[in-house]
Amino acid sequence: MVPVVFLGADASGAARAAGSGQIVMVVDVVDMSTTLEAALDEGALAVYGAAPDDARPPVPVDPAQVGRLAGKKACTGGSGVIIIAEPRTGSDRERLSRVQKVLRGIRESGARLEGVFPNLGAETVTLADFRKRVVVAVSYAGGVAFDAALTAGAPAVLTGTVARTRKKKGRASALSAANRAFAAARRWQRDVTVVAASASSLEDLLAAEYIFKLLLDKIRI
Repeated sequence: MVPVVFLGADASGAARAAGSGQIVMVVDVVDMSTTLEAALDEGALAVYGAAPDDARPPVPVDPAQVGRLAGKKACTGGSGVIIIAEPRTGSDRERLSRVQKVLRGIRESGARLEGVFPNLGAETVTLADFRKRVVVAVSYAGGVAFDAALTAGAPAVLTGTVARTRKKKGRASALSAANRAFAAARRWQRDVTVVAASASSLEDLLAAEYIFKLLLDKIRI
């Protein structure tokens, strides 16, 4: 099967693609998907996105279920879970107040929570040891889009960015994203939608289009 690649935007676009059985790649350059790219660079076991407790998107989300999935993955890998939350510059109390549903899911899975840290993009990985950890980014754009795709039944939900990380320069992050999406398409034998986390974010729209074009090039080879 030769996969077909689509472009989408917002949580509604992510949910629509997932409901059609497509793989979804969420692009939230500032900062969710850049944070998670950096976490993968550092050897994270898996990465997820989830909606904050007070998010009210036009499509269903289930952050507690994301927490359970992340927790089960951590338990299987003999590891713990790190939560990335917003606001970037607020207090720990503010961040904790927005991730209670994810925390409930993690507790229900029996997994160990290793910390809650701010969403600082590529620099987030300086705050903790991410190696072999499962990471959940709870955010209003990328987190909500990821959660919506997962809740709508996507066979796989991925993240991608074009931004630099501590270990990737130039096009490396974008190429890594395209490679991940291509590998998932081959594994699942499904089409792919690259989703800009926010249609109001020019950087997300441009980055999603760039990754989309790289993925098309791989498919055409």
